[in-house]
Amino acid sequence: MRSVALTGSVGAGKSEVARAWAEAGIPVVSADDLARRAVEPDSSGLAEVRRTFGERVMAPDGTLDRRALRAHIFRDEAARRRLEAILHLRVAGMREEWMSERRAEGHELVVAEIPLLFETGLDREFDVTVVVDAPVEARLRRLAERSGLGEEEARRIMTAQMDPAEKCRRAHHVLDNDGSLEQLRARAATLLETIRGETDSLPKPAALLRIDFHMHSWGSHDCLSHPEAVLEAARHRGVGRIALTDHDRLDVSLAMAECHPDAVIPAEEVRTAEGIDVIGLYLRTEIPKGTPARAACDRIRDQGGLVYLPHPYAGGKGGGGRLADPLAPHVDIVEVFNGRLHDPRQNKLAAALAERHGRRRGAGSDAHTLGEVGRSWVELPPHANRPADLMQALLRGRIHGTTSARWVHLASTWAKVRHRLPGAPRPERRPGPLKEPDVEPA
Repeated sequence: MRSVALTGSVGAGKSEVARAWAEAGIPVVSADDLARRAVEPDSSGLAEVRRTFGERVMAPDGTLDRRALRAHIFRDEAARRRLEAILHLRVAGMREEWMSERRAEGHELVVAEIPLLFETGLDREFDVTVVVDAPVEARLRRLAERSGLGEEEARRIMTAQMDPAEKCRRAHHVLDNDGSLEQLRARAATLLETIRGETDSLPKPAALLRIDFHMHSWGSHDCLSHPEAVLEAARHRGVGRIALTDHDRLDVSLAMAECHPDAVIPAEEVRTAEGIDVIGLYLRTEIPKGTPARAACDRIRDQGGLVYLPHPYAGGKGGGGRLADPLAPHVDIVEVFNGRLHDPRQNKLAAALAERHGRRRGAGSDAHTLGEVGRSWVELPPHANRPADLMQALLRGRIHGTTSARWVHLASTWAKVRHRLPGAPRPERRPGPLKEPDVEPA
């Protein structure tokens, strides 16, 4: 199945092109329609919008006041990003489900209309990208006619979007809408035939990246694996980036991130005062064991890091889910697959938690031995190893995982004992070169 992404700046006429192609029998899905579904009455999306922006964006009947919301977010860049964080994950999931259904039905060509195609990096997921472009004055006129916007507000909306020239530069095809509606429809019909006749000669998206978000090294009290061996095992299994999440310790992970800046996310798994675990990604300073969970989330965010909630429904380390819903609004990523959980219901409950609160989804092997490393991962578009880039890429992430054998817990128990014996691998508590272990890593 060949996939086409259709985009264009506001008022350019992309919806007219989408309508023409739908009338020609091509399945078309609109990101705007999916976004409306994401905030339908009684939906988790609408509830989160209400919590985030308050009653000022709600209509008297309890539905979303779209005009009030639009006016607010286009005056406030931070507000717009908060709204996108709420909507994008939900919309991406619905679009992926729609694409899978069309593929199962045997369609040869499908179209997704996506206003923020290049801004969100979604262009990498499609075989063909098409931009509809139009003169500024024509776009202003259409906005006024369609939405009743004044020129000042219309220009503010247009300014908030990517430069149309940059969109045209990055697209495979550009449809100029500088004439009548009939001319646009004729051009759209011609381009549709061109796309149908194209071979696979167009540039393909870059290969996807795999990340294992949860694993340990000898910096943890219950693991004997040398961190360099951990990274080598991950690479051998096709995992290009890891988060090294030692228990209540950051220095080993920091040192690895310094040596391998594109392959390692500096991280720490903190045992909180409540007895559950919270992971901080992209940390610079270690968070002490026993920090209350909410305070740990705040300290992670204060460092510019991301809050990753591991195994929220596991007994003991996850608290059996008792803090899952209270903490979810304060985290960035929920671990929906953990390779050390043998009860599949715990991962399913975590996936439902992420959906309920509109959080990004993560996966990790929770490896404490080299044999477990890279057995669970998220597959997502390649991106710079930075928090904001990761969050954007996770909108297109796909979860993969294999549950480890039960005997791995015995290896962790042995590691706890071995760490107490003479000659145990104990790297100094400071960033720097990692010495070879005195014992063979597990």
